[in-house]
Amino acid sequence: MAGPASRRRLRRLAALALLLALAPGPPAAWAGQAPRPAERGPPVRLFTEEELARYGGEEEDQPIYMAVKGVVFDVTSGKEFYGRGAPYNALTGKDSTRGVAKMSLDPADLTHDTTGLTAEELKSLDDIFTKVYKAKYPIVGYTARRILNEDGSPNLDFEPEDQPHFDTKDEF
Repeated sequence: MAGPASRRRLRRLAALALLLALAPGPPAAWAGQAPRPAERGPPVRLFTEEELARYGGEEEDQPIYMAVKGVVFDVTSGKEFYGRGAPYNALTGKDSTRGVAKMSLDPADLTHDTTGLTAEELKSLDDIFTKVYKAKYPIVGYTARRILNEDGSPNLDFEPEDQPHFDTKDEF
């Protein structure tokens, strides 16, 4: 029977495998090249759960969006991973923060809720959020839950994410 240390190693290997599977090649810095500036996308916007659900990869002519930590990313360039019938399609059209943290496609984990995640899962979430999603996919908006409090008032702690193409003057 595997002990806790073996399970941690296995989970770390799974995280690395996911990162490598999602990356089309080594980062430019590994290849000795300067990173390309990101293309400037449309201004970011606020997404309700219903609006985000429209971008789940089911329509061929629609972009594919998913949210992690309340940040909505355009993952259309990874259509082979996120498009209809693809391995990670279940993550699209919603905030799948918990699923990303747990490396789970279980429908119960495809939620924004991080309650009860372990310190290791939270670290994994931060690593994947930064090294995969923020590094690779353009930010197109935020979930309403990230910007607004439950009573509809503005979340005064909200700060937009940094990305090379992100410009706060275009925000909303």
